[in-house]
Amino acid sequence: MDTRDVLTSVGEGRDLTVGELVHRWWRPLTVVLVLTAAVVWRLVAPELGAPPNLEIATAATFLAVLLLRNRWAAVVPFAVVAVSDAVLGNTQIMWFTWSAWAVVGLGAILARNLRGPGRYAAALGVGVGGSLWFFAWTNFGVWLMDGMYPATLDGLIASYVAGLPFLRTMLLGNLVLVPLAAVVASLVERAEVAVVAAPMTVKG
Repeated sequence: MDTRDVLTSVGEGRDLTVGELVHRWWRPLTVVLVLTAAVVWRLVAPELGAPPNLEIATAATFLAVLLLRNRWAAVVPFAVVAVSDAVLGNTQIMWFTWSAWAVVGLGAILARNLRGPGRYAAALGVGVGGSLWFFAWTNFGVWLMDGMYPATLDGLIASYVAGLPFLRTMLLGNLVLVPLAAVVASLVERAEVAVVAAPMTVKG
């Protein structure tokens, strides 16, 4: 195994290359498994009686960014929404939903080089900030395009008030799930260090 690792001084501050990700196949594999779980959850959550807007796409995006250490990890929320929307069908505010996830993905990639307390602070920031942004932007889209509310300031306020229960669920979920994603990423990285260090210990 390549002894260079993102936790060492050699790897700090740079993205992982495709070759390095192929070499560390467990990183993309973990991301694929979590991505699959996010898609399945979005499809079955209503049938299970889960609270509306309890989603794991934000956490999956954060985990993908930390493990893949690549800007392309920002497409994870698009993959979740695209695959599940192909089954569920699109809504009138699709472009608001998709663009909201785009901002969440872009925000997450800013944290890809963080370690220690900074990583967990970023996890909370992405969880809270992503939830608030998603709420603000998509409810604006509902007011603008759905026809449920009058095209007035009062109608916009009514749209936001109606969306507060959904915000609460999404916010509470992301306050737990996004930091949990940071924990998973740290565990994977520690396992890498142990695997890399083992041959060196035997040789020593």
